[in-house]
Amino acid sequence: MITATQLKINGMTCAACAQASERAVKKLPGVAEASVNFSTEKLLVKFETESLSLETIKTAVAKAGYEAVDDIAGKQVTIPVGGMTCASCASAIERALKKLPGVKSAAVNLATEKALVSYDSGAVRLSEIKQAIRKAGYEPLAIEAKSSAAVDEHKAAKEKEIRVLWTKFTISAFFSIPLLYIAMGAMLGWPLPAAINAMNYPLRYAFLEIGLVIPVIAAGYRFYVVGFKAIIHRSPNMDSLIAMGTSAAVIYSLWSVIAIMGGDFKLVNSLYFETAGVIITLILLGKSLEAVTKGRTSESIKKLMGLQPKTATVIQDGAELEIPIEEVEEGDVVMVRPGEKIPVDGEVLSGNTAVDESMLTGESMPVEKTQGDKVFGASINKNGAITFRATKVGADTVLARIIKLVEDAQGSKAPIAQMADIVSGYFVPIVFAIAVLTAGAWLLLGHGVVFALTVFVAVLTIACPCALGLATPTAIMVGTGKGAEHGVLIKSGAALETAHKINTIVFDKTGTITKGRPEVTDILPADGFKESEILALAATAEKGSEHPLGESIVRAAEERGESLFSVEEFKAVPGHGIAATIVGRRVLLGNARHMATSGISVDAGAADTLASEGKTPMFVSIDGRYAGIIAVADVVKESSAEAIAALHGMGIEVAMITGDSRKTAEAIARKVGIDRILAEVLPQDKAEEVKKLQAEGRKVAMVGDGINDAPALAQADVGIAIGSGTDVAMESADIVLMRSDLMDVPTAIKLSKQVIRNIKQNLFWAFGYNVLGIPVAAGILYAFGGPLLNPIIAAAAMSMSSVSVLANALRLKRFKAFKRTE
Repeated sequence: MITATQLKINGMTCAACAQASERAVKKLPGVAEASVNFSTEKLLVKFETESLSLETIKTAVAKAGYEAVDDIAGKQVTIPVGGMTCASCASAIERALKKLPGVKSAAVNLATEKALVSYDSGAVRLSEIKQAIRKAGYEPLAIEAKSSAAVDEHKAAKEKEIRVLWTKFTISAFFSIPLLYIAMGAMLGWPLPAAINAMNYPLRYAFLEIGLVIPVIAAGYRFYVVGFKAIIHRSPNMDSLIAMGTSAAVIYSLWSVIAIMGGDFKLVNSLYFETAGVIITLILLGKSLEAVTKGRTSESIKKLMGLQPKTATVIQDGAELEIPIEEVEEGDVVMVRPGEKIPVDGEVLSGNTAVDESMLTGESMPVEKTQGDKVFGASINKNGAITFRATKVGADTVLARIIKLVEDAQGSKAPIAQMADIVSGYFVPIVFAIAVLTAGAWLLLGHGVVFALTVFVAVLTIACPCALGLATPTAIMVGTGKGAEHGVLIKSGAALETAHKINTIVFDKTGTITKGRPEVTDILPADGFKESEILALAATAEKGSEHPLGESIVRAAEERGESLFSVEEFKAVPGHGIAATIVGRRVLLGNARHMATSGISVDAGAADTLASEGKTPMFVSIDGRYAGIIAVADVVKESSAEAIAALHGMGIEVAMITGDSRKTAEAIARKVGIDRILAEVLPQDKAEEVKKLQAEGRKVAMVGDGINDAPALAQADVGIAIGSGTDVAMESADIVLMRSDLMDVPTAIKLSKQVIRNIKQNLFWAFGYNVLGIPVAAGILYAFGGPLLNPIIAAAAMSMSSVSVLANALRLKRFKAFKRTE
């Protein structure tokens, strides 16, 4: 059996690290797929459980020089516990918790004073777990649920990482600046005390430089630990380049110090401690800026996480009880007052209100809610108190699933990323070879060891593959996050990339271009009759009908405030219509055949005109006289024509697919500007029609409601589901539009185009930087009479290359969605 799981990878510093750990996992027998995302630091692996275990995968990652840990999601809770004094206290709590039915595991840490509990919420409530701790004689404190605390923990970890990097940079700068001043002072004529002048006291000068460089190396020790470890595991990375380059400078300088101690004072000019020190300082600066900028790429997830309220008011035994949201279980009755956020998904039991669901759908108008309607967690109750039964909690809520979709998309790889991954994987070994060969070539040409060392260090320092590794994932993270803000959920990097190539979009008609339910469009009374008269009588006759056309007539009468009567006699005539007696008047409603059977002549010309417009005419007769026509149609959504015009402006052909007659389809197509009509197509044949378009060489997107269009959505190059976040829509499509506004279709295409353009810009600058930087570092300018690149300048350029790529990706935050003109 193939299973998929996600692990967090610790210890990665560049794209080469991601490539190394990915290669290590792919080599394992039984692995079907493995993908490591450097930006999100996660490994997605699919493997055969019969031939491979998760522990083996973790071991393979460890052998590659990194650490794989569980990326846990689910019902797991951390409960701080007060009152513990020794190890036996912790054991007592563990025993009490493990006795509870539904508790899978319980571990109490005395040092942190916390209990980590995994449990089945269907078998035991969180409140029962807390009560068991109290009964054991201890006090459960404020809860930290894994589901809501995960983002806080991640945020805290990232903030700590940034703080540590800034601290290391500060320490490094504090020592490397005077080191650089001392080393360059004599050469540039800067004032230096005689006591540390290299010409007067060469050995003292050398030891002072050693004393200043040691704290800098200590601040950057991780480059050496990770870098050399990666070399030992034959998967060198960016840290390996830094470690090798600076180590070469330091070792050569130490050899020079030994020679100075032996009396060879002229080697005081061959000390390169400042090169190593300043390189480490500049790279720490770049890493600090990179960490800050990377943190901003995932702000959309933090925004979504922040939408959820912290507490909920549940009704237990007739009393209102405010509890943490993590303690709400399925089946609980929850009360929400005006102005409060709805804590979890559910179904309204009592009350009437309007709910602002804009944070989930992007739709600004509040949605009316009454008994039986669904409500969603994180939406805002506007003007009435309601009670509802919780139907989905924790990871099952619509908000949680949206967050999961966005996280999965941000962690996925677009096909365009494969080129960067391949290059990054081979890049570092090639750079090592270039550095060694270049240094050797300069030595053979008669240049000294110092010159060759400068070239060697400069090549290793400037050739960082970080920018390549960050180019794609950061743009995808920002782009998918921005899409989620506008209610456009893009489920993978592949879908995001493919969308920009789309040149034909096929819309399902019913429920996509049209509203999906018929409405009365025209009432044409005959002479001697009024609109209100025939509508009221027709609606009364159809009052008990379950036919969609009949329901539309009843709705129209209610919307116009018409008073309905009681039906004295009712008869349905299959294939023709209905006959009814209402307040003593004989009413017939149906098609032309129904009227002809009763000998009533109708206005066939008006009926044909309505039919040509895609409307269904229904004839009405009252007391044996022709009374008029009520026309019904599945009306076009307000946004359809504007969305299709926007797609035309992007050079995209638009087709419509429907099971309706060609005449009806043509009428709709004229209204909204459809280019190609695929009419009288059965639901099971929609996928075949998409395949025919693909056979013409078209890149096809299919837009449907995600339920009966699932085969066509799957067949299309990109499936786009309009379904207000329904389960089926989320499963069947590549892109989910959370609201039923067709303007989101051109928004999705526009977003894809901008993200791919941003990725290409990033890759161009990343590749261009290395293509230009390595030859300059190798001394090509010097060979033609130009300057030799100082390793310090190379380090600064390398650090800034990654930051510039990240900054370019952040420009996507300015993305503007298509808006419907009112």
